[in-house]
Amino acid sequence: MTGPLVARNLGFAFPGEDAPLFAGINLEVKRGEVVAVVGLSGSGKTTLCYCLSGIIPLIREGCMTGEVFLDEISTRELTLPQVATRLGIVFQNPDTQLFFPRVADEIAFGPENLCLPPEEIEQRIGRGLEKVGMEDFRARNPHHLSGGQKQLIALAAVLSLDPEILIFDEAMSQLDEEGRGRIKELILALKGEGRAIVMVEHNPANLDVADRVMLLKDAELAEMDRDEDLYERL
Repeated sequence: MTGPLVARNLGFAFPGEDAPLFAGINLEVKRGEVVAVVGLSGSGKTTLCYCLSGIIPLIREGCMTGEVFLDEISTRELTLPQVATRLGIVFQNPDTQLFFPRVADEIAFGPENLCLPPEEIEQRIGRGLEKVGMEDFRARNPHHLSGGQKQLIALAAVLSLDPEILIFDEAMSQLDEEGRGRIKELILALKGEGRAIVMVEHNPANLDVADRVMLLKDAELAEMDRDEDLYERL
C-alpha cells in the first residue's frame, strides 16, 4: 500500500439484504490525486463514502466486508477522533454539518474535541477560514448564509482538523455556478498541497478537476477512460 486511502476487496450489504450493494471494490487514492466516483442514484455512492470514511462500521450498521486503510491502518482499528484527524468528509447538504450559531464556534468544534490548547484552536479557525476565503464571516450565523457560503464553512470546519484525505459527497450539487467554481478551485488547491481527494459527482461538468473517474455500476467499481461518454456508460 502506498496511498493514504486504500480499499481492499470492499463490500457492503444492508441488514436483512442478501445481495450486496457493492462487492470486491479495490481502490487506492494517492497523495495529490483527485478521484471522482460517478454512478446512478441508488448505486451506492454515498454508502461507499461512508465505508471509506469509517462512518461504516464505526457509526452506521450493515455488513461491511474487506478493509479500508487510512495511512495503512484499518478503519476497524481506529476510533472516530483518530479517523477525523486523517480524513474529512463534506456532504451534499451543508445544513447536516452545521450546528452552532456562530461560524467561529462551528470551526472550533472539531479541534476542541481533540482537546487542543486554545491558542492552537484559534490558529486553526483562522487557517480554515483563510483557505476558503471566508475570514470576514467568523462572527456570522452560518444558518443565515447562502448555500455556497454554508458549504465553504462546512469545508473550513473539516479543514480545521487538517486531514490529508478529503471526501466530497456531491458537495457541489446544490450550488450555483459561482459556488461550484469556488469549490473546484479549493479542490485543486488541496490537491496541490498533496491531499488525497475523492469526489462523488453526478454532473459531468465538474469532472474536469479529477485525475481519474471511477464508475460504480452493478455493484462494481471500474475506471473509465476520460474520452468515454458518461451517459452512455450509465
